[in-house]
Amino acid sequence: MFWVLFLLSAWAVAGLACLRLCLAAVRAAAVEPHAAVGEHTLTLYEAAFLSGGPRRVADLTLVSMARQRRLLLAHTGWATVVDPCGRDDMERSVIGAIGPGGQSRIAPVRAAAAAADAVRSLADRLVGAGLAVPDGGVGGVAAGVRRVRVAAVTVCALGLVALALPLPATEPRLLIALWFALPLALTLGCLAITRMEIHPYARWASPAGQRLVGALVRQADGTADDRTFLTSVAVRGVHAIGEPDLRAAFAHREKYAGDHWERRA
Repeated sequence: MFWVLFLLSAWAVAGLACLRLCLAAVRAAAVEPHAAVGEHTLTLYEAAFLSGGPRRVADLTLVSMARQRRLLLAHTGWATVVDPCGRDDMERSVIGAIGPGGQSRIAPVRAAAAAADAVRSLADRLVGAGLAVPDGGVGGVAAGVRRVRVAAVTVCALGLVALALPLPATEPRLLIALWFALPLALTLGCLAITRMEIHPYARWASPAGQRLVGALVRQADGTADDRTFLTSVAVRGVHAIGEPDLRAAFAHREKYAGDHWERRA
């Protein structure tokens, strides 16, 4: 009967993960948008935050300044300031992150700009308007879905371990497998319902925020002007960049750690 301990653990993992996902879905549905949300037109910075969070705002600012030739983004992963006068708080945060030398690696600039006061103020405004998730997605639906997926894998692993144990002849392995199939069915059913009811899972945007982002995308006329280009970057990230040099600039995957760099594989 030692396998029962694994079964209880599987139920605990599955039940807790599904409960947290349900609570996150209830909280997301309970976010009340501001009365003026229906008339609100998202700025590109707001769309970037709702689509990808603080890092997306930093990426959008870098790309926007590079398109205007006020910042050079080299394919080697370096950023160089051409115009030191930022036109808004976001741009001033990027220039400040680059430093007085006027040149820096892109990775630490992105990290510092994402943590700047300008981005925090933007987040507070969006949360106050009911367009962003208050906790930044830590306890949101997207995080809940990830936990349930991990729980499903954990249930499978616990079931395999239980079946690998030496068992008496009176305890058929098929019956044990069926017992473990119950918590697995709970997790898979929860994922299926969530996908039908809530998909896509937004980490940063509330349902009202998602609708405004979708409206912004539909309003893009598909031309190759700067507005449409930057809208694609705001909503889809730097992967939407079609220019080879810009894509190369963001392709470097160095991780800034203290005073040194570590290259990711």
